[in-house]
Amino acid sequence: MEPAAKPQTARRRLSRAAFYMHLWIGVIFTFSLIAISITGILLNHKRVLGLMPAVEHEPSGPLSDALTLSRLAEIGLSAVPNREDASRTRDMSRIDRMDVRPRNGYAKVRLRDSASTEVTVDLNDGRILHVGPRGDVLLERLHSGEVFGGRGVLLSDAAAVALVIALITGYWLWLAPKLFNRNPHGTSRDTRVSANPGQEP
Repeated sequence: MEPAAKPQTARRRLSRAAFYMHLWIGVIFTFSLIAISITGILLNHKRVLGLMPAVEHEPSGPLSDALTLSRLAEIGLSAVPNREDASRTRDMSRIDRMDVRPRNGYAKVRLRDSASTEVTVDLNDGRILHVGPRGDVLLERLHSGEVFGGRGVLLSDAAAVALVIALITGYWLWLAPKLFNRNPHGTSRDTRVSANPGQEP
């Protein structure tokens, strides 16, 4: 084999490997990548789509006079009684998280139920401003893969790595013929791109 043919053979093998890697990544991770893309778009517009309730409210008093967190939690729990066991209505373990927003004068109490119910409570007088499900919670769990458990998160990570590899191999398959199939005058010897990178021109 002539010395000049060795680099061409190596590039041809690399292009063949990149082609099949690009192909099978697309086949295997199609569902995951589509799910991540769609849920990401929806999460970017969750307020417009009504997935995250927008509560317009001005503070009813200074933050120094705000109710305690425990009191706000009790108010939030009492707004959504436990249907299975009324005695557990004020059980603090029902709360998933609390989001205090002094600028808006309210606190959001999110419960650990199937609908991810959220109760918005005035910081100062304890008025309940809104009660309803958070539609974006399921989308967030789908986006991260958490909805499928701990292994689902790893699947989401694998899909992200696969996307990076698909981009790299895609750029290689697109640029390699343009970079290497040129004569000394800088023009392309063959502008045709074969469907099979391993096929002889």
